[in-house]
Amino acid sequence: MAAEADASATVQATAEVLFERRGRLGVVVLNRPRAVNALTHGMVTAMLAQLTEWAEDDAVQTVLVRGAGERGLCAGGDIVAIYRDMVDGGDASARFWATEYRLNSLISRYPKPYVAFMDGLVLGGGVGVSAHGSHRVVTERTRTGMPETTIGFVPDVGGTLLLAYAPGEAGTHAALTGAHLDGADALHLGLADFFVPSDRLDELATALETERADDAVARLARQAPLSALAAQRGWVDEAYASDDAEEIVRRLRASELSVAREAADTIESKSPTSVKVTLEALRRARARGPIALALEEALDEEYRIGLRLLAGHDFREGIRAQVIDKDRNPRWEPATLAGVTREQVETCFAPLGERELGLAAAVAAR
Repeated sequence: MAAEADASATVQATAEVLFERRGRLGVVVLNRPRAVNALTHGMVTAMLAQLTEWAEDDAVQTVLVRGAGERGLCAGGDIVAIYRDMVDGGDASARFWATEYRLNSLISRYPKPYVAFMDGLVLGGGVGVSAHGSHRVVTERTRTGMPETTIGFVPDVGGTLLLAYAPGEAGTHAALTGAHLDGADALHLGLADFFVPSDRLDELATALETERADDAVARLARQAPLSALAAQRGWVDEAYASDDAEEIVRRLRASELSVAREAADTIESKSPTSVKVTLEALRRARARGPIALALEEALDEEYRIGLRLLAGHDFREGIRAQVIDKDRNPRWEPATLAGVTREQVETCFAPLGERELGLAAAVAAR
């Protein structure tokens, strides 16, 4: 892409992600609109390199990340590519996650304001490139969440930590059901900070070229609608307080509220292995507490889980049912929560030896 006439703006592009400097602002545009900007290894590698460079560039005072097209910021990782890689042993997927998780860590520790436009769909990996930033902006079009239990996986990109520290048990509900949530719910969960109407995002982006991020965002932010999830906190906290997935389902089934019983149906439609491993990961993240390396420890743990699930049955079967054959009829193994043993869950958390990601140790050593 040719450089613009304005010498203050420079543009660098690949087919899948665009980088542009406009005034004091570095802009990242995820550029796979037909795939709702689903992340590839090339995209996260390019973002990691560019953000590292901009962190040391005094001409860049603020970074903005947004998605191309009208459908959303990012629908997550490219699970079709992961499905194809499983046939070859999963090494490419492991490399993708290793780079992606390093990017998530960098974003969380970024030395400059990192503004994310969480407009439209923001799922899975899209949460990873937005919710760890300093200025997280949702709109009336936001539909966000961590729907990994639907495909036999677990919330990753630090999602286990983010959801573990949501108010009450709202994060547990979001993680186990994989629910798509609106902008108000994202604010309630702590995944976002500001609500800006979608028709003001371009104005905000322009303001960031010359203004401090705090000032520009505060000026254009508006009062968010009420969160439906926050209004449901009573039954959510009561039902999800257990550390046992089967007990959570029993409590939901026993509720007089139809929305709670529907949540039970939803959880039982997900991969039983994923549900139990997800619940365990949330509880472990909460138990570690808000330590300095909490995100990196969560990412290290999610990497262990990911490699175990990559080699298992449900992850491949879940992707097949959702996006390959699209029959929406996954055949989980085991087929029920009762069939998933404690040993099977704990195996997902076992150390990887030489394959450990080691992100917490690397960050601590800096």
